[in-house]
Amino acid sequence: MITDKLQMSMHHHPNMSRFLFFYSFILLFFSCTYDEDVLTCPVTVRLVYPENSISPYSGARVELKDARASVFVDSTDAQGTAHFIVPPGIYEVSSAGQKRVYGERYDTLFIYNGVRSQQVVDPDSDNVIALELKVSTKRLFH
Repeated sequence: MITDKLQMSMHHHPNMSRFLFFYSFILLFFSCTYDEDVLTCPVTVRLVYPENSISPYSGARVELKDARASVFVDSTDAQGTAHFIVPPGIYEVSSAGQKRVYGERYDTLFIYNGVRSQQVVDPDSDNVIALELKVSTKRLFH
C-alpha cells in the first residue's frame, strides 16, 4: 500500500524520481571506502648514557614529537634502543626517567634526561638518532 502511494506520487512528480536518483548516487559516492597509503619511515633512537653511570636497559621511555604535536612513544630494548615507524617530517626526540640500582649499603637512583630538536626523518636516510643523556645520581641509604 505504501509502495503504491510512493509509485503514484513519483508518477505525479517527475522531479521526485530525479531527486531520489541523485540522492542515491550521493549516498553511494560518499559511502565508498578510501584507502590512503601513508608513507612511513623506520626510525631508530639509541640512548647514550655518560661513562661511569648506568648501562643501557630495557624499558626506558623514548618519545618522538612532530611539528603538529603528534607524539609517538616506545620503550628501549636491552641495548637501549627504541624503534619507531613514523611519517617523514621534523621531530623532537626526548627521553627522561629514573632507574634505581640496588646496593648492599645503599641504593643509587639514576635520574636521566635528554632532548634533540630538529631531527629530520626522511625515507632516503637511515634515520638513526643517538640521544645523549644527562645523568644525575642520588644515594638512598638503607
